[in-house]
Amino acid sequence: MSDVSQAEGTPTGEPERLKIYLLPNLFTAGNLFCGFLALTKIVEADLSGVSGYHEVKMALLYILVACILDLLDGRVARMGGFESPFGREFDSLADIVSFGVAPAFLVHRVVLADVFVNHKEIGWFIAALFVICGAFRLARFNCLAAMSGSGGGSHFMGFPIPMAAGMVASLTLFLIWWDEKNFRVGYWRYALPLILVFLSVMMVSEVKYPTFKKLDWRTQKPFVKTIVIVMVAALFILLWQKLLPIVSPLVCTAYLVYGFIRPFISRRMQREIEVDDGDDDESPTAA
Repeated sequence: MSDVSQAEGTPTGEPERLKIYLLPNLFTAGNLFCGFLALTKIVEADLSGVSGYHEVKMALLYILVACILDLLDGRVARMGGFESPFGREFDSLADIVSFGVAPAFLVHRVVLADVFVNHKEIGWFIAALFVICGAFRLARFNCLAAMSGSGGGSHFMGFPIPMAAGMVASLTLFLIWWDEKNFRVGYWRYALPLILVFLSVMMVSEVKYPTFKKLDWRTQKPFVKTIVIVMVAALFILLWQKLLPIVSPLVCTAYLVYGFIRPFISRRMQREIEVDDGDDDESPTAA
C-alpha cells in the first residue's frame, strides 16, 4: 500500500492534491472578465444620450465573446485531458456572472425598465427569475456531473445558460438594430420579457439538448467542406456588424427548437447532427 502511495507521489493518508490546469482556466477567467466588462458598460451607458446604445452594444459583444470563451475552455479541457472539479466549479462561477447577472441586468436596463415603467417590481422579478433559474441550473449540472456515471454525457438537461444568455443578448442586439433602422418596434418590445421568462423555465426544465462533445475538431475534413467552412467564417468576420444581429438570434432559436424536436427524429439523424466521426473510424489506429 505504501509503495502505491509513494509511486503516486502522495503520502499515505493525505488527500489528493487539487488539480488546477492553466490553459482551460485562462479561458474561464477570460469569460468572467468579459462578464465584468459587460456589467461595467451597462452601468456606464447613458440611454438618454446618443452614445448610450454604443455602450450597450459593447456589453452585448462582451457577453457573446464570453459565450465563445466558455465553449473553448470545455473543448480545451477535454482535448488535453485537463478536466477537473476545480475547473467545473470555476466555470460555473464565471457563468453565473457572464450569462446570468450580466444579461438579466442588461435586459432590465434596456427593455424591462421601459416596458414596466409603472410597475418596476415586475421588471425586477423577471430579471431576478432569470438569474435564479440560471444558478439553479448550474448547481444541478455540477451535482449531476459529480455523481457516478452522470458527468460528461452527450446531452444537457435543460437549456444551457450560455445559450440562453446568447439568445437574450442577440435578441436585444436585434431590437437595437431594428430601432436604429427606424423600423417600427411597436409591441415587439413586450416579447423580450416573455422570452426571458420562457428561457428561465427552459433552463430548469428536463428537455435534453446535445452537448456536441463528440464532435472531433481534429478530424480530417474533405477539401471542399474545409473551403466552404473557411469562406463562411471569413465572410462572417468581414461583415460581422451586419450579420451578427440577424444570424445570432437564428442560431440560438434553432438550438432551442431542436431540443423539442430531438425526441421525434431518428437516431441516425441525431447522430448525423450531433456526432462527427470523420475518417477516424476507418483508420487503422481507430480500428
